[in-house]
Amino acid sequence: MEHDSHTTWEFNGSFYQPSALLMMGIPGLEALHHWISIPFCALYLTALLGNCVILFIIKKTQSLHEPMYYFLSMLAVTDLGLVLCTLPTTLGIFWFNIRRIGFDACLTQMYFIHILSFIESSVLLAMAFDRFIAISRPLRHSSILTKSTVMKIGLVIILRSMVSLLPIPFLLKRLTYCGKIELSHSFCFHPDIMNLACADIKVNVFYGMIILLSTVGMDFVFIVLSYILIIKTVIGLATKEECLKALNTCVSHICAVLVFFIPMIGLSMIHRFGKNVPPLVNALVAYTYLIIPPALNPIIYSIKSSQIREALLRALRRKTESEW
Repeated sequence: MEHDSHTTWEFNGSFYQPSALLMMGIPGLEALHHWISIPFCALYLTALLGNCVILFIIKKTQSLHEPMYYFLSMLAVTDLGLVLCTLPTTLGIFWFNIRRIGFDACLTQMYFIHILSFIESSVLLAMAFDRFIAISRPLRHSSILTKSTVMKIGLVIILRSMVSLLPIPFLLKRLTYCGKIELSHSFCFHPDIMNLACADIKVNVFYGMIILLSTVGMDFVFIVLSYILIIKTVIGLATKEECLKALNTCVSHICAVLVFFIPMIGLSMIHRFGKNVPPLVNALVAYTYLIIPPALNPIIYSIKSSQIREALLRALRRKTESEW
């Protein structure tokens, strides 16, 4: 294993903690990192530009100032946060082979990655609830989900994620580490850091599993229940056209849910049960989980939402006319 010559160990009796850890790019393909960085740059650029455009369009278009698009704005901000959390370390490895990250910096990055992931899960649940209200109670939709209610939901989502994950860095700081300092990814995950310890990690495993199941797990269950209720409501509509129109409003959200939850569940399973999974598969699933959703979400909503598409085309026309 490669060790950084500047990585030292802090000693305090029987307690050992590395001053830094070594991140990993794509195992087995280190010689191709410069070439691999090209699609990663394209994905990061798509995510940054796409989510900024979504936020700009929603802010400038008065007709989009409604609950569905407020939640979409939250999703876009969360995706931007995820991109900005992982971009420096990932491209740092691919371009300059900068693998070293300070232990405290790693814990900070891990905390924000997990917070933003939990926020994204909760925002997707809020969007499912919004679709259910819009389809089952269309006349009361705007009175139930007022602007202040949406803001309160957003605040609760942020506080729930921050508070539930706050103990995680401290649980990792209390552990003793001995020798292994190489992570599995180009960013920091709780299970990844935890598995470097040579102390008893049962508390970390138990707390991590409880928090995951009680937040993201429950979000996923309630999203599924929301769609069961939506389908039940849609079946009761008078005509086939009404059914299709109602379901069409949910397509973008269903795609966003699948793009987020499938790789997240896969990565969780790999970290907990996939000790024999090849490192390459582990790395690819992690990148899919953290980079693909922020890049695809603005594309999905731009294609499927006629209101966003039309607002974007109007903005482009105005820019073209002003240039002429």
